[in-house]
Amino acid sequence: LMLRPRMIDRAVTNLVENAVKYGTAPDGSGPAHVVVTVAGGHLDVRDHGAGIAPEDLPHVFDRFYRAISARSAPGSGLGLAIVEQIVARHDGKAFARNAPDGGAVVGFDLPVAKGVAAAVSSAAAPGRSRGLSRK
Repeated sequence: LMLRPRMIDRAVTNLVENAVKYGTAPDGSGPAHVVVTVAGGHLDVRDHGAGIAPEDLPHVFDRFYRAISARSAPGSGLGLAIVEQIVARHDGKAFARNAPDGGAVVGFDLPVAKGVAAAVSSAAAPGRSRGLSRK
């Protein structure tokens, strides 16, 4: 398996941008609150927005899929499909679920190999997502 750090960076960026876009509290108050957690080859991007409708969860990684509630927001429906493709090329698995207390958790698991944890940590490092906060 050949690690491609730029691809991992793109996957992390797509996840964070998505969380910022949809992570605003359901009542629209305040800026998006996004938490990125990295442990080895595991990465979670958690937002505190409305979450993902149960009927949409099986489709969030489909190319061009846009939930009805997201169709008025900017985007093409490719961001999470790109994440899944990148993660699959690294023999990993992308996932999406709702957090028990609201919001969504979207991320991926990669096989832990030399350099994978470092690439994921580097891509998710503080300051990498400057300009992504939304107020």
